[in-house]
Amino acid sequence: MGELKLPAIDYGALAPMLILFGVACAGILVEVLVPRRLRNVVQLSLALLGVVAALTVLIVNRNLRIVTIGGAVAFDGPTIFLQGAILVLGGVSLLMIGERSVEAGGAFVAQAAVVVGSDKDSRQSTGQPGLTEVYPLAAFALGGMLLFVAANDLLTMFVALEVFSLPLYLLCALARRRRLLSQEAALKYFLLGSYASAFFLFGVALLYGYAGGVQLSVVHDAVSNPQHSQLLLYGGLGLVAIGLLFKSALAPFHVWTPDVYQGAPTPITAFMAACTKVAAFGALLRVLYVAFEGVRWDFQPVLGTVAVLTMFLGAILAVTQTDMKRLLAYSSIANAGYLMVGVLALNDAGLSSTMLYLVAYGFSVLGAFAVVSLVRDSDGEATHLSRWAGIGRKSPLLAGVFTLILLAFAGIPLTSGFTAKFAVFGAAIEGGQTWMVIFGVVSSMLIAFPYLRVVVLMWQSEPGESTPSVSIPGFLTSAALGLGVLVTIALGVFPAPLIDLTREASHFVR
Repeated sequence: MGELKLPAIDYGALAPMLILFGVACAGILVEVLVPRRLRNVVQLSLALLGVVAALTVLIVNRNLRIVTIGGAVAFDGPTIFLQGAILVLGGVSLLMIGERSVEAGGAFVAQAAVVVGSDKDSRQSTGQPGLTEVYPLAAFALGGMLLFVAANDLLTMFVALEVFSLPLYLLCALARRRRLLSQEAALKYFLLGSYASAFFLFGVALLYGYAGGVQLSVVHDAVSNPQHSQLLLYGGLGLVAIGLLFKSALAPFHVWTPDVYQGAPTPITAFMAACTKVAAFGALLRVLYVAFEGVRWDFQPVLGTVAVLTMFLGAILAVTQTDMKRLLAYSSIANAGYLMVGVLALNDAGLSSTMLYLVAYGFSVLGAFAVVSLVRDSDGEATHLSRWAGIGRKSPLLAGVFTLILLAFAGIPLTSGFTAKFAVFGAAIEGGQTWMVIFGVVSSMLIAFPYLRVVVLMWQSEPGESTPSVSIPGFLTSAALGLGVLVTIALGVFPAPLIDLTREASHFVR
């Protein structure tokens, strides 16, 4: 018998993922071995230490360009940049998850299996320490996201998709208050996510039949030199795209987003809005740019129509919302459409501008949900828009911060939102997709209305009896909010360093 040859493994490229998976496993041991009163501090410290260690290793290996594990993982410029973005945004999200001073016991239920409406449910909502299992779950999700943006074959990409999706399904169900809404959100996310995963896997099977392999380079070669039925190619591409469009919250696969954003604990909503979007678009960029570049003229019009539909659907439905978290959800959908404009430029400028947009939007949306977590009454977060009337009179600083973030979402100059939109629209024009830019500008004007409506509501309305109080942010929330505002301003005033970084990172390897 011949000697079994295992694929070569470069552990430097895999180290960030391995660190986070190791931290997640260590977090499980902490749940068993550490007293309950100390778990939150230990788990938060462990998770943050893991993120910092993974980021440090990533920076040390930033010049490494390699395809490893038999072609399953690619460590190149986009991988390094996107993994770095996920780690930084994930670290800020962990600060929000670890906050326990804004609400006694934190945002998470004390016991996951508590029956809604029971006496135990009433007692846990008044301040019992929240679950700390959220930290290893978040670490598993972050590790899966790192693998997702580095996956160089479709089967590895599917495994990574499930690794980071399953913890998110659980995390969405763990809100301390509004338990039924939280559980309903998790169930919807799980069921729809399962269908999307099934479509993705069926598409992988079709592409395997077409190309004879699942590596993106093999698919690329098969597209360049077709030997089998094109029906397998387009069927596989369409089904794989469904799975990725679902995670990216692009229409018509966006329907889970408003319900999940509203029902999930606000720190988890922020985590998904920032990190999951980076992971989803990172994988979409790799699939379209590496595997299917040869059929760009076939999928550009279809996905361009999806982008336009997403922008207008998010903008128009955002106008009708009366809940702040649902408004931010439709804002996220519209921003996914703008991101898709950059993706479909299909040039180096499109790749770099999309990565820039992901970072700019990620920090702004984390800041937005940090503000939402501070506007509260006796029943928890006051998310109905009518409750925000007069907030500017009661807390000018908080209202000013939120105004800045909303103006960034609207793309007003001297904010990160303007820089990011200008970059993706410029890349699309360079790539010959001017028609999408025209629709993007029109939808940007439409979605400015709900943002400005909230600004007017906060500043021009008088506080009423139903106007909630604004909680004093704890250190962790203050740090997350401060970072979000700082980056939002910095990328609007002085974006050159990040733009240069994205340009240097805009080259895939096969």
